[in-house]
Amino acid sequence: MAYLQSLNLANLFSRMPAAAAQGLIWGIMALGVYITFRMLDIADLTVDGSFGAGGAVTVMLILAGVPAWAALLAAAAAGILTGLCTGLLHTKLGIPAILAGILTQFALYSINLRIMGQANQTAAIKQYGLIFDAETHGKGFLVSSLYIPQAIAVGLCLSVVLVALFYWYFGTEQGSAIRAAGANPAMIRAQGININTMKVLGLAISNAAVALAGGLMTQFQGTADVNMGRGAVVIGLAAIIIGEVLCDAIFKKGCSFAVRLAFVVLGGVLYYIAMTVILWLRLNPNDLKLFTAVIVAVFLAVPHLQKQARNSFKRAGKSAAQCKKEDSHA
Repeated sequence: MAYLQSLNLANLFSRMPAAAAQGLIWGIMALGVYITFRMLDIADLTVDGSFGAGGAVTVMLILAGVPAWAALLAAAAAGILTGLCTGLLHTKLGIPAILAGILTQFALYSINLRIMGQANQTAAIKQYGLIFDAETHGKGFLVSSLYIPQAIAVGLCLSVVLVALFYWYFGTEQGSAIRAAGANPAMIRAQGININTMKVLGLAISNAAVALAGGLMTQFQGTADVNMGRGAVVIGLAAIIIGEVLCDAIFKKGCSFAVRLAFVVLGGVLYYIAMTVILWLRLNPNDLKLFTAVIVAVFLAVPHLQKQARNSFKRAGKSAAQCKKEDSHA
């Protein structure tokens, strides 16, 4: 009873806007994971390194006087390079995709240390301000934990832009080829399309979105750390699974590609809200990764269990119908 009385609902509600702002950033990262996990059918572990690479590039360019928006573009470019590295290791050297991602992620730890010169770097919002402030001359941060409403607005705008951009691109001939490369490789080869090229392109685009999210998170927190991307791929998977389960639950007849992408971003928000609730409940923060693993496992299992249940009911119905038919003949 004393524990329940110590929980303050007002404190929980006050944390929700910040959780939503961070969730939108993780949702953008999840969009990148979605490309490899769902479209290419690849579990790309480069994500843990490219997220940190985006943060490292962003913080160092901001400290060097580069506008924050330009630093984000450079972070996305760094993400493209990490994706290309994984893609070439996989397609040109014949290394399995999951191992290629691990190798790139492993190498990025040292590369990110080289970029920052030390384990972490800080760029204070008080020194640079927001990009919306006239006195910053367009060099201020796009998002900051000190200005949550602006962070939510920017996160929403970027999410809408990315969802619209991905919806358009993956509807083009090249984008459709990338989607088909994961769904039906044999058909792609029969059409004379180089499947390896499609994989490399998909990995590059995926990690560009992930690194962009890493740059946004660096601006939001005001700091970049060499370990900031650890576990990012699991968070991305959690956001994807949560978003897909909700999408399928709401749209019984199926949802469009654009709606599914939007639900992936929503999944990131809901995931981070769930983590905020867990912290509010004063559970041990060291158990957060355990809770994340449990959430991912549960949501991954739900579609499979639902499919099994439908199939079992269908089999039972067929068996009953067969028995009835045999009885009538008898």
